[in-house]
Amino acid sequence: MEIEIQEYKEQFPAFRDYDPKAAAIAQRLIDATTSRDSRLRVEHIGSSSVPGCAGKGYIDLLVIYPDGLLEAAKLVLSDLGFQRQQSRDPFPEDRPMRVGSVVVGEVRYPVHAHVVAASSPEVADLLWFRDRLRANPSLQREYEAEKRRILGGKVLDGIDYAEQKSTFV
Repeated sequence: MEIEIQEYKEQFPAFRDYDPKAAAIAQRLIDATTSRDSRLRVEHIGSSSVPGCAGKGYIDLLVIYPDGLLEAAKLVLSDLGFQRQQSRDPFPEDRPMRVGSVVVGEVRYPVHAHVVAASSPEVADLLWFRDRLRANPSLQREYEAEKRRILGGKVLDGIDYAEQKSTFV
């Protein structure tokens, strides 16, 4: 079953309970991406990839491409309906992030697709952090508390939120 990626609508960062539907949506996005180009590897990362972990309610994907296939990866995401990031400080085009939304019922799920070369150490770092959160409930609770603290304070937008939590990550 095809998944429809709609226009990305920036949402002000807010703390949300874990939504188990996010994992199923992420898997459909992964399948849609890899069915278009089997050379790509896609992983569900971020809070929504950790069962029980509350966060902003965004679905983060890590789109891993073999060296030399950056343009192919960007084309696959574009063909699926992902858009270029339009924010005050977008990721560079040699390490892009593509954005979109998936709507299920009344709920809009913002999606961030981080496009990273397989040879980049960032791949191992992101997967290591996700796997640590999955394996360590006390670390997960600390991470949630930090995000709740940040979102309860002065946060200008998603970029500001990411910068403030980067010391924990």
